Amino acid sequence: MKKVLLPLACLLALTLFTSGVSLPSAAMDNRTEIGLSLNGQPVSFSSMPLLIGSTLMVPLRDLSEALNVQVNWEDNAQSATAVKGDRSIKLTTNNVQAFRGEQQVNLDAAPLMQAGKLFVPLRFFSESFDFNVYWDALNQTVAIHDADKSLPTVGSLDNMKELLKEYGSNAFPVYSDDPTARVMVQPLIKEKLSVNATTDSTASSPASASPAPSAASAAKSEAKAAYSSTNVQVEGVDESDIIKTDGTYIYQMNKNRVIIAAAYPADQMKVVQTVVFDDQNFHANELYIDDKYMVVIGGTSYPYNDRVYPAQDSASPASPAVEASSSSTAVQKMIVRPSRVFTNTTKAIVYELGDRTHLKKVREVELEGNYVSSRKVGASLYLVANKGFNVYPLLQKELTQEQQTSAAASALPSYRDSAAGNDAFVKIGYEDIRYFPKSVQPNYLMVAGLNLEQSEQKMDVTSYLGSGNQVYASQTQLYVTTEEYTTATESQESNTEMKKIRIGPTETSSVIYKFGMDQGKVRYVGRGKVPGRTLNQFSMDEYNGYFRIATTTGFAGMNDKFASKNNMYVLNESMNITGKIEDIAPGEQIYSVRYAGNRAYMVTFRTVDPLFVIDLKEPQEPKILGKLKIPGYSNYLHPYDENHLIGFGKDAVEVSTNYGNGENPNTIAYYQGMKMAMFDVSDVANPQELYSEKIGDRGTESELLNNHKALLFSKEKNLLAFPVTIRETNKSNSPTNVNSASQYGQFTFQGAYVYKLDLASGFKLQGKITHLTDEDYLKAGQYAGLNERSIQRILYIGDILYTTSQQILKATDSATLQDVKAIKLP
Repeated sequence: MKKVLLPLACLLALTLFTSGVSLPSAAMDNRTEIGLSLNGQPVSFSSMPLLIGSTLMVPLRDLSEALNVQVNWEDNAQSATAVKGDRSIKLTTNNVQAFRGEQQVNLDAAPLMQAGKLFVPLRFFSESFDFNVYWDALNQTVAIHDADKSLPTVGSLDNMKELLKEYGSNAFPVYSDDPTARVMVQPLIKEKLSVNATTDSTASSPASASPAPSAASAAKSEAKAAYSSTNVQVEGVDESDIIKTDGTYIYQMNKNRVIIAAAYPADQMKVVQTVVFDDQNFHANELYIDDKYMVVIGGTSYPYNDRVYPAQDSASPASPAVEASSSSTAVQKMIVRPSRVFTNTTKAIVYELGDRTHLKKVREVELEGNYVSSRKVGASLYLVANKGFNVYPLLQKELTQEQQTSAAASALPSYRDSAAGNDAFVKIGYEDIRYFPKSVQPNYLMVAGLNLEQSEQKMDVTSYLGSGNQVYASQTQLYVTTEEYTTATESQESNTEMKKIRIGPTETSSVIYKFGMDQGKVRYVGRGKVPGRTLNQFSMDEYNGYFRIATTTGFAGMNDKFASKNNMYVLNESMNITGKIEDIAPGEQIYSVRYAGNRAYMVTFRTVDPLFVIDLKEPQEPKILGKLKIPGYSNYLHPYDENHLIGFGKDAVEVSTNYGNGENPNTIAYYQGMKMAMFDVSDVANPQELYSEKIGDRGTESELLNNHKALLFSKEKNLLAFPVTIRETNKSNSPTNVNSASQYGQFTFQGAYVYKLDLASGFKLQGKITHLTDEDYLKAGQYAGLNERSIQRILYIGDILYTTSQQILKATDSATLQDVKAIKLP
């Protein structure tokens, strides 16, 4: 008997396995080019991997050295025993029966000798030694990660059921243990389940990303005048919007089309192209623009049509390597499988701009599920979507195995990328769906990235059993939060038995998932958890390697153990809490947050608006430096400079009221019209409201209060503008009682308010721009809503302001506010 000990080897430089020893003719067609990484670092094989049936086979020596596994070879038995710590496996040449410890396992493909080397199943070998294996279907790469450095995979339908039982016992929805109280299961469409369908890889470590060109850099271009860009949270990280400009053209989402107008010079403004979509079910939401491409993001559905999936090889079961490989014969054979009645996907359509008169569609990508958010860093686009599925068919014992299998098949997530050379959707199998421990939900979080400049690089997709809510991104990291509930139960005795009834959440936590981004690749980095719920993306920030997040626990207005409290947490690179301030403003809740370097500004509200200034210079010891209490609240905070902050929100009045029999006087705050405030925070211990401006009365609204992208601000131009709908009352005095405070105003104006703003004079209304005609105002009632001439955004190119509605594009001189030209949009 001959024993060989295989030592640990250093990882080699990246290779795409374009070279290797010659194989026998019988195996020539099975050779495949596969990229491999271990814990984010590239690895090479001495011989090209083999595809045997549906199983990816790799040289045992190379794999064992990379994973630091010792192998004993028994020459007489033609078997190998691999050992690492307390784990062991035994493999025999040309034998599908293997052993994992004392347990016998049947392999899909037997180990075999080729050119003097033993080839073994990559997934079986790696997972036997506590490594997670992720397969990237479209890019033909395998990523292997230590289990303690990566998320576990679902693995199988049975494991999925066990994980979902945890959800069933802790879910937020209220229902009893009585089966008749549960959701009724609709008839299921029968579909053959492929548990080895394909999915993604984990990308390598992110490098420093190149920031997207800013408006400031564009202003320096000799060919173009300065122009505004979308108001984003992080410089260099673009966010999609309904309108964009490149300094010459304006691109507007309009009635499910994109209208492109040559906007500069303004007196020659005209529509040059209207982009319509081939997919009649596609609903466009937002878009991106750069010098070369336009990306339109929206959703589509397949209510009556069937979707195409890669066909299985009839001679062998489906597998990641077979279904994923666009170069394999199996992918070329397409079949049509029945889809669910309604299948929603998030779609991004990429156009080459050219001369703007004949756009060329160059790529489409889709993620099954509903759109959550996106970001664009340089040429790299990142998409986040949620795909929910019905958990109850998988858990109910009353269903047959066939029904459960069919339900599980329809629940599996899928995606497609036209750059793969066909329109096939690739299903992600249980082996490659990862899950968040203790945060399992009947939903898949889909995170994808693609590089617009590298068409040969297919979309990188990762799928997680869990959900995403809020999204924040720096130039190199993407953070997705979801809420985790701990529910309370109480016993309820009936005539026949004692039952536990779910009564609702007692505690909410925010779970933060961190992903590295690099040139269109996405890599899971880690997970953190803090008490409370987040308000929006501005609740989060990354600075100097630390992640900061503001949350609210409990409920505003309550005085018992459920009373609301607000918190600020600082997490390190490993997503562990390193510093915190808790129990800020009890009884109130967060209305807005903004970070600026080592400071955070937090607005809470119940009856008055406290603005807290928080010092984050020492991550381990954050502290409150000062606060200011004023009437009203700010929904959105925007930095003016390092010592001044602009708040946009509502004014509020506090009036006395009585409850019950009138013996319990109390006060209630009623919001009024819109309010802007300039805060001076140069003295951090005593922040001051330097200027304020009130606009309209109760009922006045602006999209800016819910969407920061509606703001146009330029400190260099002393310019501030936003769309607003004004409602006014006939009252000349401030409300003093409940009746007057709760009275809504009557509609008087819709359009853009344009202000001059500086530290010496504060807010100075320069003028108003409207697209409504005199007849529109005469027809308007008290509750007149938005119509096709309601202004949605304000841009500038040079000295011209551009206001856009669904029907009109108008150019206005920014100095005089005199109209230059207006065109009616098709």
